[in-house]
Amino acid sequence: MATRPRKHQKVKLYRWRWTGLGPSGRKVGGEIIAPRRAEVEKILSGQKIMTKQIRRKSGIGGGMGKIKPRDIMLFARQMATMIRAGVPVLQAFQVVAESLKKPAMSALVQQLMNEVAAGASFSEALKQHPEHFDALFANMVAAGEQSGSLDRMLERVATYKEKMESLKSRVKKALWYPAAVIMVGFGVTALLLIKVVPQFESLFQGFGAELPAMTRVTISMSEFAQQYWWWGLLGAVAFGVLMRMGIKKSNAFRYRVHALSLRIPVIGDILDKSSVARYSRTLATTFGAGVPLVEALETAKGAAGNMVYERAIAQIREDVATGQQLNFAMRLSELFPALAVQMVGIGEEAGSLDAMLNRVADYYEEEVDNKVDTLTSLLEPFIIVVLGVLVGGLVVSMYLPIFELGSVV
Repeated sequence: MATRPRKHQKVKLYRWRWTGLGPSGRKVGGEIIAPRRAEVEKILSGQKIMTKQIRRKSGIGGGMGKIKPRDIMLFARQMATMIRAGVPVLQAFQVVAESLKKPAMSALVQQLMNEVAAGASFSEALKQHPEHFDALFANMVAAGEQSGSLDRMLERVATYKEKMESLKSRVKKALWYPAAVIMVGFGVTALLLIKVVPQFESLFQGFGAELPAMTRVTISMSEFAQQYWWWGLLGAVAFGVLMRMGIKKSNAFRYRVHALSLRIPVIGDILDKSSVARYSRTLATTFGAGVPLVEALETAKGAAGNMVYERAIAQIREDVATGQQLNFAMRLSELFPALAVQMVGIGEEAGSLDAMLNRVADYYEEEVDNKVDTLTSLLEPFIIVVLGVLVGGLVVSMYLPIFELGSVV
């Protein structure tokens, strides 16, 4: 009779404040994250501390800091160091949990330790927290447990996370920098139209002469902005909310948005190359860890960061599963650059696919970095010109009647 796999329930953790006497009789105190008071007493007695008071402070929840990818990367690197030094896994969890400063991350490590202590393997415990540990992390740890090279696999995961976060930050820089400057430009223009231009308009009413065309246009724009600015603000907020909801709830809409983003000049090229780099890095990391190529492609699909590439990688996975070579399947997708396809083909022929995929990732990560730097350097003068035209045009249009009046006098 087959037994069902045991489902590990998440344990509610609390922060406990304690005071006591150390081995030498010195007063000591501190905080420990644990599910029960008995656990705290056990930990302290193991350290030969005579407890005087243990008081529960608060539960560990969302208010204790959000866990970020960099926290996961730090956890992987610290666990790799502990295990490489010969520290048992359970003790390594305890040491890492105490060294982490973020309470939410410390609580997560405590939960992993409790699950492993209850009989789960390291990789099984990770799979209980998919919101923090993706399939790549769990698969790499499982491969390390089977091959006896857990420290090396954890180090690979940490390196992979570090490179991926660096790539994401470059892409975010390419997207947010122009968006932020454009928003500032629109904000300054709106402020001038709503607050400054009306002051000049009241001044011009006493001139008794016809205003220049440029000034009349600016005053009309100001009147329109004063009357409908809140509609514009409401529309912008509604557009943002609807876009976010559509991307979150509709796969078809998200696919169209991702496909459109790849066609944006310059930025589309950056997104395209970053998807190739993420796919190559993920596939190299998982395949190099001994994960079968078909399973590695499934993990790489989720790491591409773009639905156009996700669908292409899903098709590549099906083609590879039927016996086709990876480079030929990539060529059939008509999405990957010829250089990436050729390098993968060389890696397959030489039996060093993971090493060649890492080189592909390095190349396209450097391309993304160069493109972002180029975009930033090109945008700066363009943005200065646009802001100068917007703000300068409004200022000139307001002073034209004053200049004309001065010439008449």
